[in-house]
Amino acid sequence: MVKAGILGGGQLGRMLLQAAANYPVVTHVLESDENCPAAHLCHHFTKGDIRSFDDVYNFGRGLDALTIEIESVNVDALERLEAEGVRVYPKPSALRIIKNKISQKEFYTANSIPTAEYIITQSLEDVRKRTDFLPAVHKIGMGGYDGKGVQLMKTAEDVEKGFHEPGVLEKMIAIDKEIAQIVAVNDKGETVIYPPVDMVFDQRLNLLDYQISPAELVQSVLWKVEAISLRVVKDLKSPGIFAVELLVTRGGEVYVNETAPRVHNSGHHTIEANYSSQFDMLWRVILGYPLGNTEAILPAAIVNLVGTEGSSGEAAYVGLEEVMQMDNVFVHIYGKEETKPGRKMGHVTIISREKQDLTYKAHRIKNTLKVMSKADAAAAKEAAETAANAASTSEMRDHQ
Repeated sequence: MVKAGILGGGQLGRMLLQAAANYPVVTHVLESDENCPAAHLCHHFTKGDIRSFDDVYNFGRGLDALTIEIESVNVDALERLEAEGVRVYPKPSALRIIKNKISQKEFYTANSIPTAEYIITQSLEDVRKRTDFLPAVHKIGMGGYDGKGVQLMKTAEDVEKGFHEPGVLEKMIAIDKEIAQIVAVNDKGETVIYPPVDMVFDQRLNLLDYQISPAELVQSVLWKVEAISLRVVKDLKSPGIFAVELLVTRGGEVYVNETAPRVHNSGHHTIEANYSSQFDMLWRVILGYPLGNTEAILPAAIVNLVGTEGSSGEAAYVGLEEVMQMDNVFVHIYGKEETKPGRKMGHVTIISREKQDLTYKAHRIKNTLKVMSKADAAAAKEAAETAANAASTSEMRDHQ
């Protein structure tokens, strides 16, 4: 049995472990929170800090293979483990490039991969000096995720929202679509690609709102998306699974936005909608099995479940039963005990032959299923019952 470790115990680790049940693998998880979503699904749980050299090195020493569910891991420890014979997915060399937004953009430039024009900034003062470059997006070099560490700057007044730490000031592109293309590559360098995903963002939270797969793209743009994504992955020279996020203009130009060297939110629908999910595929790569079939069984949509604005505390899922009664709808609750505004708490996958059905159900789910604290959920229920009783009383009076 292969002994494989996952650095990080969030929802991505949880879904990786669900897929691991199909394979002869003993799973280990390193995470600082012993109540994390992945803790109860692995064979062996180790409490520790994935950013600590000693914790990562000691965790990985007795394992055959390691993978990640978030980029903020100690790469120095992974390099040492790799030198000692532990297989690491992705390779530490690829992770080091991608982990820092600055080195990631420089990698695209060095390999002639199309990406938005950018300026490297060392401090907020550098941004203040380049108001001529606006409108732009300021991205913190290290540590940004899920919309954090990203600031949109349309006017000079927005500059003060920028970061005092090193980062990238990226020229804003007028885009028509944001696309995610997932690519898997094995140790032999063989690749497979999933159907691309059309990502729709919540501009307020800068988080993925919902997505449709496969994306509607004209053939010429589809070829560009696939070719550029394959170029990114091949130039990284690493096995693993990669989500390449791309920006498509109305004129059909395609630019790489960012790359994630791991399973990704944009691929969650593959659990129900594709023959081999992104999680199944990564295990195939790690265990040396043939790459899986990436074809879609049916078109799919995903709705992210995030904590309601202004509500924090023990999580409650309002409208869950109604959503679970819908046909071809699959609810994934990540098992996080506490909700807070904007926190990812789950997702819902919808599959259907009709795009209209996908978008209709996606919007209905967004308006029906809310994640809030139990206290706020109880208050909302009481308010709804009071309103219903008042309406009923008013109707009775009208009939008298």
